[in-house]
Amino acid sequence: MTTTFATFDVADYLDSEEAISEYLTAASEDPNPAVLLAALSDVAKARGMATVAKAAGLGRESLYKALAPGSHPRHETVSAVMRALGVRFAVVPDKASA
Repeated sequence: MTTTFATFDVADYLDSEEAISEYLTAASEDPNPAVLLAALSDVAKARGMATVAKAAGLGRESLYKALAPGSHPRHETVSAVMRALGVRFAVVPDKASA
C-alpha cells in the first residue's frame, strides 16, 4: 500500500489578515533574509501575484524576479510590495538583548 500526499502550499492557509501578519512577523525574525522574501512571495501568491504587482507598481514578472530565491531586491521594492500587501514593518525593543 502506498500513500500519496497533496503538495503543501502555505499560500493556501494565508486566508486572513491575522494569519498573514503572524506569518510575516515570524519570517522577519529569522536571521536569514531569504526567509522574509520567501514569506512575502507566499503572501503575494495568496493575494494574487498580478494584483500585488499592479498595486506595487511592478510588472508581474518583475515581482516574481524580486521575490525569487537568491534575489537581492532593493529596499524600495520590498517596501512597495509590503504596502501592496497592506502590511508594514514595526520596530520593537529586543528584550533578549536588554
